[in-house]
Parts: sequence; C-alpha cells; structure tokens
Amino acid sequence: MLRRRILLVEDHPMYRQGIKRFVEETGRYTVVAEAANGHDAIRLCDVHNPEIILMDVQLPGVTGLKIARVLRKKQPTAKIVFLSMHVDDARLFDAIRVGASAFLTKDIDGEALVDALRRVVMGENLINDLILSRPQLAFKVLSEFRQRADDERGDKGRRPAFAALPLSSREIEVLDCVAHGQSNKEIAEELFVTEQTVKNHMTAVLKKLDVNDRVQAVLYAVKHGWMEIGPQAYAQVEQPRSA
Repeated sequence: MLRRRILLVEDHPMYRQGIKRFVEETGRYTVVAEAANGHDAIRLCDVHNPEIILMDVQLPGVTGLKIARVLRKKQPTAKIVFLSMHVDDARLFDAIRVGASAFLTKDIDGEALVDALRRVVMGENLINDLILSRPQLAFKVLSEFRQRADDERGDKGRRPAFAALPLSSREIEVLDCVAHGQSNKEIAEELFVTEQTVKNHMTAVLKKLDVNDRVQAVLYAVKHGWMEIGPQAYAQVEQPRSA
C-alpha cells in the first residue's frame, strides 16, 4: 500500500510523537518530517513535498494559520489539517480562508483522527461541517465570498477580501527567529545563510512593515495576529543578545 506523506507541525514533542506513532501504525501514512515551529515547517515542506500538512494552530512565533498561507503557496495540492485545543469562530474563519480541509480539536481520539485523514485524502472538506453548525460563521463566510466576487469583478474602492501576506517566506522565518530572541549570528546559523543576508532580510521587513526596529516589527506582527509569543520570548526580543 502506498503511504501518504505527512508533514507534522507541532511544538509539543510528546503529543507530536503520539500522533506520529498512531498514524504510522495504520500503514496508510508516513510522517516524512516533523517541525516544532514555522520556519522549520517552511524548510521541510520544500524538501519533502508532503501530501498532508497536519499542523497545530498555536505554534510559537509565527502562528500556524499564517504559516499555512506560505505552505499553501509552496505546496498548493497538499491537504491542510489543523489541530487546536478548542474551536472558535475567529480561528475557524482564518482556517477556511487559507483553504484548510479540516479543523480538529486535540482531544480527538486516534481512530477519529485517522478517519478524518482518510476522508480528507478522498477529497472531503470536513471544515464545511463546522461552518454549517455555526450559523453566524456561515453568514460571515458567505459575506466574505460575496465581497471577493465583487473585487474580482473590478468593484473598485473596496478592500480586497484576502489581503496578501506582506512578507516573503524567508522574511517570516527571520522574524520568527527574532521573536525568539536570536541574534543575527544565531539566525544565520539556523537558516544556513550569512549574517549580512539576515541583516538584508531584516531591513526589508522593517521597510515593508514601516517600523523602525526589530522590536516594533515583532510587536506589529503580534498585533496583526501573525505571531504569538509568550512573556519569556517577549522579554528576549526586547533585549536581544548581541546582533
């Protein structure tokens, strides 16, 4: 039996290993790569060309929802399945916008997870079931698609329904490292580039976001929902080690 290739993106090692073990024991799937954060997910997606991206919504640094936009561009045929501690309309709506096939809670049992993956591979869009069960969200989705149709017809003066992510995938990786308090040297080693390349990327980030320094860049990303950082990371980015 040909096994489907999965990229597993989850920052909790024990939970990640549990999922990997269960899905591989079915004989239907193989986890070709594991990532604990966004920039690893981008790099591994390029290398392994997964058929399924099984991803935590709440990744450290750049959120899973934002990373999914980048991965969608890199691997447009891959099925995106989100895992979350809970379902709320805001995250579910964002998942719909990036083209996710399913949005599952982390308390799902192994058999249900495998069944969901099977249905997604067969072409089912499980996220539609959640939309229909939430009338307010269904109305919001319908309104979004109507506005998008208006924009595509050239209805000027309206804001585009799906705003483009302003940073490149590499710039997102650099900003993610900055959010974890890494110096330019550490980022260069992490991404296998020169320190000057890191500085060039950071200069581009500051220009695109119209901010003055790396702290403001991270705070801008957090404000707009592209990143999530905890108190410890927040302290690190305010006082980064030698750049």
